[in-house]
Amino acid sequence: MLRLLRLALFLVAAPALAAIPPAPERDEGEGPWPQLILRGATVITGTGAPAHGPVDIVIEGNRITRVQIVGSANAPIDPARRPVLAAGGREIDLAGHYVMPGIVDMHGHIGGDDQGVTAEYVYKLWLAHGITSVREPGCGNGIDWCTSEARRSAANRIAAPRIFPYAFFGMGHDGPITSPEQARQWVRSMKARGALGVKCFGYRPDILEAAFDELKKQGMGSACHHAQLDVARVNALTTARWGLTTMEHWYGLPEALFDGQVVQHYPADYNYMDEQHRFGEAGRLWAQASEKGSPRYEAVMAELLGLGFTLDPTFTIYQATRDLMRARTAEWHDEYTHPALWDFFTPSRHNHGSFFFDWGSEQEADWKDNYRRWMAFVNDYKNRGGRVTVGSDSGYIYKTYGFGTIEELEMLREAGFHPLEVVRAATLSGAEALRADGRIGSIEPGKLADLVVLRENPLANLKVLYGTGHIRLGADGEPARVGGVRYTIKDGIVYDAAALLEDVRRIVAEEKARRGIERLPQPGR
Repeated sequence: MLRLLRLALFLVAAPALAAIPPAPERDEGEGPWPQLILRGATVITGTGAPAHGPVDIVIEGNRITRVQIVGSANAPIDPARRPVLAAGGREIDLAGHYVMPGIVDMHGHIGGDDQGVTAEYVYKLWLAHGITSVREPGCGNGIDWCTSEARRSAANRIAAPRIFPYAFFGMGHDGPITSPEQARQWVRSMKARGALGVKCFGYRPDILEAAFDELKKQGMGSACHHAQLDVARVNALTTARWGLTTMEHWYGLPEALFDGQVVQHYPADYNYMDEQHRFGEAGRLWAQASEKGSPRYEAVMAELLGLGFTLDPTFTIYQATRDLMRARTAEWHDEYTHPALWDFFTPSRHNHGSFFFDWGSEQEADWKDNYRRWMAFVNDYKNRGGRVTVGSDSGYIYKTYGFGTIEELEMLREAGFHPLEVVRAATLSGAEALRADGRIGSIEPGKLADLVVLRENPLANLKVLYGTGHIRLGADGEPARVGGVRYTIKDGIVYDAAALLEDVRRIVAEEKARRGIERLPQPGR
């Protein structure tokens, strides 16, 4: 249980975290086929364009080759307009269905020994929720483990999303990095080992600046969680000027918006290593930032936009701070949250993110105000042309993999995003931030066949993306479950989402049986 010390204090020279076993060889999914035609669907391209259909989507191998409009809405389809199925091909009738691009989760930790779950468990929850690409921001199981899984996923040897591995700054280095040249050498070594980017928490400014400069030279991406231990010297505006490509969460942004102060208003007894204290005070931070329309706000906004900076807010991961009971009692926990993960979530002074030692109404009120201000900035940034992406950071703070990502979509909607803007943030914007928009992120000829198929319209109700579906009163007057992803298609391989969820339920049930429990115990009972 040393993850808290290793991450929060950035003891990158400490022994490596224990890695979990790699995923087993794939035995799920059908395809790819020489040709696959998805017939008669309504398509949401991910570009921000409105939904349209019916269309036939032609896939050859792992690429989309044609998106053909085959008729008018609510009218018979003209067979003459339909692409002809080639010999050896397969077609799936998707009349009444919606197809959108695969979701790109920009903040997806695969988990580790602390959480006690397997890679198979994590991957199947992701795929079952339509997540076909994940940026792993830190590779806590080790860079070689992470890049190996990325290669296996790219070859479709495992049932998993595409993995974009980013290394924690300094991981694997023999002792602390103490000079700019060491930082540059370390960046080059990570690239040689397959890392596509680096995630930092903060560091000595001259060393961090050198690292960002080297990342640019190497054509690598970067992410930063501007933690309080270093943010007084290096905030989000500082790192953006140095070349940071994406910012995680929101730390460092209110500090860039300070006017009339330099540091957060910490109480005299503040101790960063007391996580309830840390997060309790964090809930008061946006109230210290400059307001929209003020000279400081407008200057910071304009500069970040000019730099092409990407915000990856991960609203979902802190949702429990404003409504702990809701997060703790979400309906999917009982069947889909692994008991070992539940143990990790339970209030503890040792597990990172399990900081609800005495969390009450006052803390939640602070965080509700914090969210209002934070969401307003993110929505304003998007409205002025800034890029905002979707990240979940699940595996912490009562967030279960897959489900947490869909919650993030709902929270972007709450922040003011139109549903089409939510889908774009979850697809094309993420691909752009990963510099992979030539391959993934939208439904267009030439792109890889990473798609999500739904029976319900996600633009009308994002809840239909949850694995547990949505409750709707039927014509018989009885409530019924609708929604859930029907198929996730990654690289032209069709996965049955319901079957993946059944595998996860089995994994969870077997662990409960091994422990001799029927339900996950609520804290204090």
